[in-house]
Formats: sequence, C-alpha cells, structure tokens
Amino acid sequence: MSPKVWYIPSKRTEPGKNVGIYCRVSSGEKNQLYSLSAQVSALTKAVANVDQWKLTDVFIDIASARGESPRREFERMLHEAEAHHISVILTKSISRFGRDTVDTLEALRRLKVAGVRVIFDEEGLDTDEVDDELLISVAESFAQAENESRSMNIRMGLRNHALNGSSGNYRKRLYGYVKDEDGNLVIEPTQARVVRDIYRWYIDGASILGIQKKLAEQSIPSPTGKEQWSKRTIDKLLTSEKYIGTVLLSDSVTEGQTFQMKDSHPPIITEDVFHAAQEAREKRSNITISETGERKRKNTKYSSKKRNSLPY
Repeated sequence: MSPKVWYIPSKRTEPGKNVGIYCRVSSGEKNQLYSLSAQVSALTKAVANVDQWKLTDVFIDIASARGESPRREFERMLHEAEAHHISVILTKSISRFGRDTVDTLEALRRLKVAGVRVIFDEEGLDTDEVDDELLISVAESFAQAENESRSMNIRMGLRNHALNGSSGNYRKRLYGYVKDEDGNLVIEPTQARVVRDIYRWYIDGASILGIQKKLAEQSIPSPTGKEQWSKRTIDKLLTSEKYIGTVLLSDSVTEGQTFQMKDSHPPIITEDVFHAAQEAREKRSNITISETGERKRKNTKYSSKKRNSLPY
C-alpha cells in the first residue's frame, strides 16, 4: 500500500515591526540610573513578548524635564521614525516621554504623520487605539501634576536638610578652607593668612582697589588661580559670614526662608574683625537711605584714613 502524503501550507505571519524603546531619567545620580536600568529591562521584556516585534533601537536621555535641557536621543528617535526605520515606539509613561502637554502633542503629531505607533506602558495608552488628543492631553496633565508634586517633595526634603543642619550647602568649599576626609571644612593656613590680611588692610583704610594692588604686588593668586583678583571677589570675601564660622542659606530651594548655622566650621577671623569691616563698608558707602526708603548719594566723598588695627 503506497503511503499518502498531505500538503500542509505554512502559516501566514504578519511582517515584523521594528520597535524602538525610549527611556529618560532626570539626572545621572545612582538612584536615577537604577530607575533607568529598570525602565530598559521592563520595556525590553515587553517587546520580547510580542512575536511580530523586533527591538531595533534603544533611545536613552539623561536630562531633566526643564525646557532648556537638551534631549538628543529623543530628537534622534523622531528622525529615525520619520525615516521609517522604526514603526513602533514603546515608552514607560507620558511623563518620561514629553516635558509637558504641548511638547508631547507636538511629538505625537510628527509620529502620527510618519505612521508610527506609540505605546505608553504605564497609562495603557496606544495611539493605534486612541485617536483622541484630548485624552492624551488629560493624561499628560496628570503626569505633569505628578512631576510638580515630586519636585515639591524634593524641595521639602532639601528644606528639611537645611533645617536640621544636614544640608551639604552648609559645607560648600570656599577660599581659606579645604575639605577633610569626612567632607568637613578645615582651615587652609596659607589662604587663611591672605583672608586675614585682606580684612586687616580694609579696616586700616585700604580700598578694594588698594587691596587688589597689594595682592598683585605680593603675587598672591586669586581663588580661581588667576594672577589678578577681581574687585567682586574681594568684596564678596569681605562680606561673607562664613569666615566667622556662620553659614546662611537663603534661596529658591528654601522658598525665601533663611536658615543660619553658627559654628558650622572653624572661623578664620573673629566676629569683632568681621563687624569692624562691615562698619567700615557702611561708612564708605556713597549711598544713603532716607526714612522714606529713598536712596541718595552723599555729597561728601570718602577719604581713607588710617585706623588703629584690631587684634587678630
């Protein structure tokens, strides 16, 4: 009996889709890099679970959501899509994809024209299934609110660090100090002597320009290593409470509040010397403020006179 042979046609499969993964974190800090690794891993597995998908490229940006921060990989992804090198883009969430509603919608319009499908894994949104920009913008608004909430939490954390004295801003390096192994400020003897000289010269009657000349004559390099000190650098040094061991924090992070830490580090000059310099500065100022708050120039010009030196 002759064997029978049956013809079994092969299964027809859809052509494969070239898939690109887009991931973004806001900084290169260790915890952010862990987040980046988790994003890439999860999205790679998602691509592997679809038979017709082939991972073609991974686009990674380490950039904040602020408008001025460049996202080169995001732009490269758009160009690759418009060149039809990828047909599907998979990303974790809307907040990782766009900076804001306008940015997101503009990118989605470009991708739609190129015939590229975008899938937001976290929100479960697929541009092949959702053709409603309003829905996308609503989801983006939620994501933007989440980012703002996260930023507020970060600011609150920084404020708490300022309040309990653990903020690294209290130990920022400045001229006259170096940091020890624990990150604390300790006096650098050679620079500290220059700081004391500058205060002594100023209290004894030298002008900022005069101090600038003295430093140049003694070939003392500026804090940045330049041959000549700038007037601004000398002026800032003469008004910095850090040289008496006190640090003030007052900026946008602390939301206008001022935090003061005394005995933050060893002082280079005494409080008497610092206050004497501030009094000299006030006397030499050519600006007066009236009771109504009006600023006026004095009629008399400053004339430097020798004063008794204070003990250092």
